[in-house]
Amino acid sequence: MFAYYLRLALLSIRRNPVLSGLMMAAIAVGIGAFMTMLSVHHFMSGNPIWWKNDVLYAVGVDTWNPNETYYQSRPELPPQQLTYRDAKALQASDIPTYKAYMFNVVGVFQPENEEIAPFIERGRMTFNDFFAMFDVPFEYGGAWGEQADRRDEFVVVLSREINDKLFGGENSVGKRVVIDGREFMVTGVLKEWHPAPKFYDVTTGAFQEPEAFYLPAQLYETLQPDRSGNTNCWKPENLDSFQAFNNSECTWIQYWVQLDTREQQQRYADFLHAYLQEQASVGRSARPDQYLMATPEEWLEINEVVADDNRVLVGLSFLFLIVCLLNTVGLLLAKFLGRAGDISVRRALGASRLDIFRQQLIECGFIGLLGGIAGLGLAGVGLMVVRKMYRFEGSSMMDGEMILVAFITAVLASIAAGLWPAWQICRVPPAGYLKTQ
Repeated sequence: MFAYYLRLALLSIRRNPVLSGLMMAAIAVGIGAFMTMLSVHHFMSGNPIWWKNDVLYAVGVDTWNPNETYYQSRPELPPQQLTYRDAKALQASDIPTYKAYMFNVVGVFQPENEEIAPFIERGRMTFNDFFAMFDVPFEYGGAWGEQADRRDEFVVVLSREINDKLFGGENSVGKRVVIDGREFMVTGVLKEWHPAPKFYDVTTGAFQEPEAFYLPAQLYETLQPDRSGNTNCWKPENLDSFQAFNNSECTWIQYWVQLDTREQQQRYADFLHAYLQEQASVGRSARPDQYLMATPEEWLEINEVVADDNRVLVGLSFLFLIVCLLNTVGLLLAKFLGRAGDISVRRALGASRLDIFRQQLIECGFIGLLGGIAGLGLAGVGLMVVRKMYRFEGSSMMDGEMILVAFITAVLASIAAGLWPAWQICRVPPAGYLKTQ
């Protein structure tokens, strides 16, 4: 019976293409606007490492200004980054399964191929635990060995994009690249990896591309690279030298740990509390009770990756969809009443009101499905505009889940819009129309 009603719906659309087209257009515009905003919200609020949400923690300790908290609205939270001395002290703990402090740098690549001009890229200095902790996938090779985290070894991990540019996508493990005039040996090349939001460092933009290369943090004091990131200082200090900056109270380093058990988590919380007590005892402005262990989901919420105005836009786009559906209700009623004669003949031949009601709703669902397909196209255009305006980079903003939501929303919305017109046409007495047939 469903197939029969579907054929009737198709015949009805062909018989009155203008009215049917207007209904599809109304649904398409509403779905396009709604799915654009919903997809942006979904993209921004997702947790790209959800499977580790209960074991990964962003770590913060409060050695900030004793007279003023870092977050004015949430004074219980420490700064979102660490000082260099705090990062080195926390890295020394053997409690976590994995641990890594990290920060952004910039480097100039000097390709061997003279046809490729030197170019600047953003990189990250960190520890080999970074790759295992965040399940970073490798195309070739892997992370540098543990010894590179303890002594100077000039090694590098490249992103897939940089490997394609320098080596044409070939396996470059063991080959040399020149960065800032120094040679580094490639230990690994990443697969496509675009976590969005870039949860491990939201300080310079949660939707930036991941870094182009990765170096051992052990090399930081040897290389003294140009840093690229967010730096916050709360008191005037003499920062006229590399070492003076490292000894300062400026915060600029991100720190993450993996704690697999509750016992580890409790021990690490006790460790942070004891560390802050020790710092307070030597005269630093440390607050022993104000440390942070935030899961990726909590970290994204603390840093307000999804702004309130984004949620408002989702609500407004939903209201716009309702307005489009109200217009569809009027068009459906006009269309159904225009077929009152045909429907009356069906009633006279034995079709029940329920049969007629089902027929109309199946037609509404079919129109909604076609409108949803067109709406997806409009949403794609809208997302291209959003991506260009806000410079969102990385993975697609509309995944399979959002596409399924779009189709379900379009079909259910059109069926909902057709309930009242379908009920009205079922209540029309057939006798008056049969006299004119």
